[in-house]
Amino acid sequence: MQRRISLVLLISISFIALCTSAQVLTSKQVDSLVEKTLTTFNVPGIAVAIVKDGKVIHAKGYGVRSIKSKQKVDENTLFGVASNSKAFTAAALGMLVDEHKVTWDTKVTDVIPEFKLYDPYVTSQFTIRDLLTHRSGLGLGAGDLMVWPDSSTVTKSQLIHNLRFLKPVSSFRSKYDYDNLLYIVAGEIVERVSGVKFEDFIENRFFKPLGMTKTAASWYRLKDKSNIIDGHAPYEGKLLPVGLSFSEVANAAAGIYSNVTDMSKWVIAMLNNGAYGDNLSKKLFSNSVHKELWTPQTIIRNGNPESFTSYGLGWNLSSVNGMFQASHTGGLSGIVTQVIMIPEINLGIIVLTNQQSGAAFNAISNTIKDGYFGIKNQDRIAVYNDNRLKNEKTGHEEVEKIWKDIAANQRNNTFKPDFKNYLGKYKDEWFGEVAITNVNGKMHFEAKNSPKLRGDMIYYKGNTFIVKWYDRSLDADAFINFGLDNNALAEGFKIEAISPLTDFSFDFQDLDFKKQDSKSNENNL
Repeated sequence: MQRRISLVLLISISFIALCTSAQVLTSKQVDSLVEKTLTTFNVPGIAVAIVKDGKVIHAKGYGVRSIKSKQKVDENTLFGVASNSKAFTAAALGMLVDEHKVTWDTKVTDVIPEFKLYDPYVTSQFTIRDLLTHRSGLGLGAGDLMVWPDSSTVTKSQLIHNLRFLKPVSSFRSKYDYDNLLYIVAGEIVERVSGVKFEDFIENRFFKPLGMTKTAASWYRLKDKSNIIDGHAPYEGKLLPVGLSFSEVANAAAGIYSNVTDMSKWVIAMLNNGAYGDNLSKKLFSNSVHKELWTPQTIIRNGNPESFTSYGLGWNLSSVNGMFQASHTGGLSGIVTQVIMIPEINLGIIVLTNQQSGAAFNAISNTIKDGYFGIKNQDRIAVYNDNRLKNEKTGHEEVEKIWKDIAANQRNNTFKPDFKNYLGKYKDEWFGEVAITNVNGKMHFEAKNSPKLRGDMIYYKGNTFIVKWYDRSLDADAFINFGLDNNALAEGFKIEAISPLTDFSFDFQDLDFKKQDSKSNENNL
């Protein structure tokens, strides 16, 4: 009876596999899908790779690398893979676990004695595992402004020191909130334990063995930049080429530059439990490490009781169509990327784009998955585009209303504040100094440690101003809300993004500036 049931199950599974394979997209259909995605989401360039049963069955570039150069994207075009770098950092620590140099539960302070968080108890209990699982108690993107945008001058040692000033928003290990800074600390663990510079470790222990010949641990380490994209950000219906995002300090969280050809080699190795080479005779790391990377560590609440979503070590883990999926996305200014693996059917999908629309890569990857799942008549492009347009409309309406209010105030000559009451130097404990000065009759905002955060300040209402950044590609204009003393002089301020679409790495909500000088008339009008 047991054999009969097993035989029936085997026949059923084989039949499902045959039916499913009949729906798989051909390369021409993938071409059509991506070309339509480029147009629908206004993305200049995309590269896509599909890995099946240990082989690359599709690897191709579409569109252009930059709207400035108009040069074509191909399978070797380099993109910033952004947070898809985190999987390499976690795997690097796995190698050190294999070598018995650390364990996943080694205390961070055992390796980095100066590591300190806001809560002394959390500091004492914080482990390497905690660095990788987004459950520290810090809020979404907390402290990212120390490394984002890329002009930040904060060093790694300063960043580690400043972690102690970031206040938690939830209790330790109780809630998922995505984090970048602790992956930077994880990279420092790799460096101190191995005695090798983090970037060298990643390149020598992953890229070289796997033959990822074009890939580097950061943009700055690329030997050949002749085939590389520009990022692009939408602004007022047009695209603006943008520069880099994170500073070099953030390499362990988001630094790697690669292409779909090289990333396919990484995906194949991951699908083979870290094995690679002729007849899979070599291993990057042990099966136990691979299992740990893909074991749920932190629950992510998604409101769907029929599936699970969690975070492992450097990977998002979920169930899709009843199958286990390991995936991750990455986002830089003007660049978003996605890597997906479904081990049960030995499938890998890589999508790299040079515009910051996550809807674009989701439309592509989910359409490809539909083919393998046998799902028909789903227009993923239409669904994702409708949601995108709805969200953008809501965000843009909120911002437009504010600018209309400001224009009306200026026309009606309503109350204008005395700028002298707000001028001076202010400081946040972890972000550093900001100067608010008079420049050509306008209030001017300038951050000492992040030179890209410069802009004019425009009066809004009450004690609230708006800072309009000179670099319009940042798309992150913000409210400046001043607190006043008994003499109506500013004694501090807080910042809040205007648009709900502002990237979470502009973690303005974590800032709390205090006045540093008493010379309110230092820069008189």
